[in-house]
Amino acid sequence: MDLFSLSWTALRSAVADVPDEDFDRPSGCTGWLVRDLVCHLVIDAQDVLITLVTPAASAPTVDAVTYWRLVGPPTGEDPLDALVPRLAAAYGGPELLRFHLDDVGGAAGRAAVLADPAARVGTRDEVLTAGDYLSAYVLEWTLHHLDLIAHLPSTACFPGRRAP
Repeated sequence: MDLFSLSWTALRSAVADVPDEDFDRPSGCTGWLVRDLVCHLVIDAQDVLITLVTPAASAPTVDAVTYWRLVGPPTGEDPLDALVPRLAAAYGGPELLRFHLDDVGGAAGRAAVLADPAARVGTRDEVLTAGDYLSAYVLEWTLHHLDLIAHLPSTACFPGRRAP
């Protein structure tokens, strides 16, 4: 769970360091701006909170490696794909989006620390241990950290440091 906490903290810190004007730049996620990606991270944080308090009695059906399934880039045809940019725009400026990510993201981070890694949880019609679920999110956070900084002129990779 240490890797989950480290990757989640680094990603949230990077978002906090993104200048307001860069929220309207493209992200590394095809079709999404930085603000859309940050909105997706809020949804991910909510998913972490929900999943960690959704116990499952049956045997695991996936693990940290098999949890994710490859999908194509967002086309806007899937209702969730279309929702994210509209929801991100509804936040207005970056300050409320940053606040919500910090608020919900902080709670998700605390829940992860408190979770029993052996406990079975259910999400997306699958069952896995909380430890495997959080390990799967290390991949998610790492990829989205790269997506966040893909087209930014500043170095958001290392909080507090800017490119010369």
